[in-house]
Parts: sequence; structure tokens; C-alpha cells
Amino acid sequence: MRRFEFGTDDLLRSRFALSPAFELCNLLRFLEGRTRQRLPAAWSARLMPVFQRLRADTDLDAALALHTRTFGANFVALPPRGLAQTWDDDLAAIRATSVSQAHEEAELCLAARPSRDPRVLATLRGDAVVERVADALDQAWHGLLARDWPQLRAICERDVVHRVGQLGRSGWAAALDGFHPDMRWRDGGIDILPPPSSSSASVTTLAGEGLLLIPSVFVWPHLATYVDDPWPKAIIYPARGTAALWETPDSVDPDALAGLLGRSRSRLLTALDQPASTTQLAQSLRLAPGAVGDHLTVLRKAGLLHRARSGRSVLYYRTPLGDALAAGTDQGPFDGA
Repeated sequence: MRRFEFGTDDLLRSRFALSPAFELCNLLRFLEGRTRQRLPAAWSARLMPVFQRLRADTDLDAALALHTRTFGANFVALPPRGLAQTWDDDLAAIRATSVSQAHEEAELCLAARPSRDPRVLATLRGDAVVERVADALDQAWHGLLARDWPQLRAICERDVVHRVGQLGRSGWAAALDGFHPDMRWRDGGIDILPPPSSSSASVTTLAGEGLLLIPSVFVWPHLATYVDDPWPKAIIYPARGTAALWETPDSVDPDALAGLLGRSRSRLLTALDQPASTTQLAQSLRLAPGAVGDHLTVLRKAGLLHRARSGRSVLYYRTPLGDALAAGTDQGPFDGA
């Protein structure tokens, strides 16, 4: 079990963040077959040919070698700073890495996961290692993840909106208890339950620096923790709504609600299990913002949705009648348009 010990200052400094670089690294692990979990078949069929081409035509294999079973080179999986982080921010930070740091971290990874590929070794031990790895990761981002990132980012942002709402209503203890079955608040700290095969235990004191909470799509269904420099102490957890990407729906007819409301409106209603803005819904469902706004107006006038202002955004959420209608379908937000 891993335990994070909190003090008063840690609660004040704990915050949410998003990490495009972390999501890319984890997607690459899926495509390389280094996880027990597998990508959904449609994603795998679309991305695997691109992944194989990138391995043949770029230095992507060298970037892949920078991740072992238990850790990765810090300069390719940089700690996020906040919710506005973009891939361009991460790429600029990767390119700013010194050659000496890159060589040092690469040797640690090669010691843990040896490679005999001469191309990989030449890249990781060469003077242009930072430039070549950064270029390979940039091509991987644009070839594998950029198309889906607005949708995935919207899922993570909606998760943060939900967590902040829980925090405001019930405080840290109640909010943290809902993050993951293996994560719980106990006696002034967070306990992360270990996998069944592990019996090790460790305690990490946050020392007033707070905890970084990072919603993720590709960590599902598990949790990940970071306790080593230069990362802040962090927990990466599955964003709400991620399961719709991975799980096979039950036998309920997904077209039942669509037959009543229409395909797009039924998707909007089922997606609003938590409040969301027009922009977030448009991005996560890949619909035009104008069309989403029109559909939301119809659903609200029909008594299926309420709306409320939160800062600069207007959030929509289901009424009890909307909940009752949505309960009859397991259609997920990633089903067809």
C-alpha cells in the first residue's frame, strides 16, 4: 500500500492538472503491447498501421526505449503544471532538455530494459538525442493522438468540473473517496491499495507541497502514482466517462432512446450523467457546437435538462425525468455519430 500523508498546507496546495505528454506515453505503451489492457478494436485497427509506420520511418523506437516496466525517462514524461497545458507546451519542455540529462536518463532506462537495436543505441547515445526523440514524439502525437485529443481533453475537463463540485459540496474526504475503488481517505491521508500480487507498503509525506491530481484516459482502469523528482507528488486516476471507451455495452438496445428523441439528442442526454458545457459536449461527442446548442435547448424545454452558470460557462445537467429516460440505455459517448 502507498500512503500520502497530508498536512493543512497540502490541502491548500493540492490541485488538478492535465498532461498531454503522459497520455501520449501511455498510448504508446498500449500500442507496443506492454500493458495487460488492450485498446478498443476500432482504435487499434485505426492506429496500429500508423504506429508501425512511425516505428519504421522515425526514431520512435528510441523514444519507446525510454520507458521501462516501472518508470520512464523524466524528460519525455514531464510533470504538468495546470489544466491549460498543451502538447506544444510539453514539446517545448522536452526540447529544452540538456543532452547530458537525456544521456543520463537514457542509460538508466537501457540498464533496466536493454536494447540491442543499433538505431536505438545510436540515437540515445548521440549528441542529437533530444532533437531526434522530440521529433519522433511530435510525429507520434500528430499521427496517433492529435485527432482524438479535443474529445479526450473534454472528458478530463468534465471530470475536473465534477470533482470540484464534489469538493465544494462535501469537502476533500468525501470527494477523494469517489476517485477510484483503490483510493480512499483515511486518518488525514490518502491510501492507495496495492495490486493483489504486491504486499509492499510505503509512506510519502507531502511536506506542504500538496498533491497533483491528474485525470487520464489511458491509465484506466488502474491508478498511477509519482513520488520521485522532478515530478510533484501526483496521483493519475481514470477520468469519469473513460469506461465508455473500453467496456462492451450490455445487451440493452442502444437505439431505444434514439428512436424516441433522435440519435444526437439521445447521445447528449446519456452523456450528461455529469454537468457539462456546450463546448465540452461538442468536443467529447464530435458534434458541431451550434447543433449541440440547438439540441440542448429542445431537451431543456422538454423538461429533461436544467442549466446553471458556473464562472464563464453555462453547465447543463439532467432533471429527474432526464435521468429516468437515460437509465434505459447504455449508449456511451463514443458510439457512432
